Amino acid sequence: MKLIVGLGNPGREYETTRHNLGFMLIDRLFERASGRRYRSEANARVAEVLLANQRVVLAKPQTFMNLSGDAVRPLLDRYGEASPANLIVACDDVALPVGMIRVRARGTAGGQKGLKSIIERLSSQEFARVRIGIRPDHPVEELFGFVLAPIPKRDHAKLDEAVDRAADAVEMILTEGVERAMAEFNERVKSDA
Repeated sequence: MKLIVGLGNPGREYETTRHNLGFMLIDRLFERASGRRYRSEANARVAEVLLANQRVVLAKPQTFMNLSGDAVRPLLDRYGEASPANLIVACDDVALPVGMIRVRARGTAGGQKGLKSIIERLSSQEFARVRIGIRPDHPVEELFGFVLAPIPKRDHAKLDEAVDRAADAVEMILTEGVERAMAEFNERVKSDA
């Protein structure tokens, strides 16, 4: 069974922050699959649903971003036969322009601490990821404060659309594979020069 994990931070104060786009994506997939309810398991909120005609487990770790691997490891052991090939992780990415989607079959954490925690706990980078861009369009003194600030109104529509496209990308990974989703959803980042 595929395990689809969205990264974020638990708690009301984080619900509408850029860092919780992974949670927002899981909720969007839950809606699309007509999910009934989440339950608590392995330090996560999880739901088994039928998505793209496949049984999958949706998960939102409740460990806070930097410890995401502590929730993902036991869930992957239980539902994904402990194989990183059965894992798809969704998260925000400050290196990508706001709203841009990037699908990858594997790779480094790229500075994303939730991905870093998962890579460390699995001892593997061999899992698919869907990243949603949140790069600031102005200099930011403290990145920590930026990612944990509420999404500004000017970015609501763009990020809502990005969450929809990211959900489409996850469904394509399930039905046609990660390579096909990469070809369909990845865009080149335009240089500022």
